Amino acid sequence: MNFFTRARKRVVKVATVALAVTATCSGLTWAAVSLTGNSADAKSPVACSYKPTDGAKPVGIPTFDAWTAARPYTAELVTNRGTITFQALTDKAPCATNSFSFLARKGYYDGSTCHRVTTRGIYVLDCGDPEGEGAADPGYYFQDENLDGAEYSAGTVAMSKAVPGRNGSQFFISYADPDTPMSSEWTPFAKVVSGLDVLKEIAGNGTQDGSSDGKPKKAVVIKSVTVRQASVSAPREKRG
Repeated sequence: MNFFTRARKRVVKVATVALAVTATCSGLTWAAVSLTGNSADAKSPVACSYKPTDGAKPVGIPTFDAWTAARPYTAELVTNRGTITFQALTDKAPCATNSFSFLARKGYYDGSTCHRVTTRGIYVLDCGDPEGEGAADPGYYFQDENLDGAEYSAGTVAMSKAVPGRNGSQFFISYADPDTPMSSEWTPFAKVVSGLDVLKEIAGNGTQDGSSDGKPKKAVVIKSVTVRQASVSAPREKRG
């Protein structure tokens, strides 16, 4: 069963909610900022909507401020198999990176088990479900972004979802370039800067049932996730 079929067969119960919780920063112009603190061309503000669900482990709803969300950060995932560090693509996927940072700071991922590894066709490690089954959500969901031309080469960190268009806490990390074409429907939100060797070792151990798609043979537990935000300067006003 391939990556896409398995993902769509997971079930996430979504409560019917009349009011979407929307965090919007309006009337504000902000600049995308690099790690060095240099400002880039000013962009229009982004509005992110996080909608409540009946998630098994709700931790609240993220707020969203365009300037704060634009600040670059690195995330360090300390696992029992080694440490993986990635750079968040805050300029390309602000809704996803804002959500990930929110959950990490809440300790949502601490103690969770990565529930899936694939070793044929596509090469990914799936994590982000505290129940370790690939079906839970954090009590909210948000829409896709950054899909135009999205690809999933080695080092890509992307949202993994059980229902199309409903992203929550789950994500996958590609540890090698895929052999099988992957359609651009999974929001890429970060790039691995160190720890690919850790991912490859995890995959090299195989799965519990010996298949090419299943739970890692040796349990992968996320001990902690630390977000380190870069120090940047506030955007400068444009003068006419």
